[in-house]
Amino acid sequence: MKKIIIALFFLVSPALVLASGGECGHIPCKKANIDIHNQASLQRGAKLFVNYCMGCHSAKYMSYERMGQDLGLTKKQVLNNLVFTDGKIGDYMTIAMPAKKSKAWFGTTPPDLTLEARSRGVDWLYTYLLSFYADETRPLGVNNLVFKDVGMPHVLWQLQGLQELKNEEEIVKGKGHTQPKFELIREGSMSPAKYDQAMMDLVNFLAYASEPAKLVRKGVGVWVILFLLVFLVPAYLMKKEYWKDVH
Repeated sequence: MKKIIIALFFLVSPALVLASGGECGHIPCKKANIDIHNQASLQRGAKLFVNYCMGCHSAKYMSYERMGQDLGLTKKQVLNNLVFTDGKIGDYMTIAMPAKKSKAWFGTTPPDLTLEARSRGVDWLYTYLLSFYADETRPLGVNNLVFKDVGMPHVLWQLQGLQELKNEEEIVKGKGHTQPKFELIREGSMSPAKYDQAMMDLVNFLAYASEPAKLVRKGVGVWVILFLLVFLVPAYLMKKEYWKDVH
């Protein structure tokens, strides 16, 4: 019995860790309240992804055609608004940047982002996108609280602006329990609230891209449960009929 309880604990503990939100670097993770069934959010996230992320990051397991179908877009809308090369609708979302050159430029090859939401978690991604701050000691002039000394530039700074971290020492001592205090030193084109929503849309798209089948699977699951509930009645009546003479 003791062994069974221990085994159940180890099975459940990963779920408890994920449910708790966890830590993102030196700070608590922010909750990403995404909804992959929100097509408008996914469309905005896709637009942000192809405009700001696909210069360096691919989504090589996602095709433009599948994305368009799931996001409620026509082939013409996808080609006119989300494909900036001479690519075709059936192509996958790859990039032309050579891996060797990108490693020389950034210190490491920018990863493919198709499965990043499943690997890192949506809360981690959301917190990461909000946690860039000015740091003159870094080659690109910015750092990130979630990914210390990251080689990625803050490509979204024109939207967010540039923020300064005011309590770095407190955060390091707090060991993941202290919220950062940022001060905007250069305004972006978006207000903080609009930028937060934009990052939520981007994370929502990445969550969808990491598992597109989830859109269909949840709908199918509802019908399966309904079928089983309806089938329960004749199954019970059949059981009574078959076993009525068994004593």
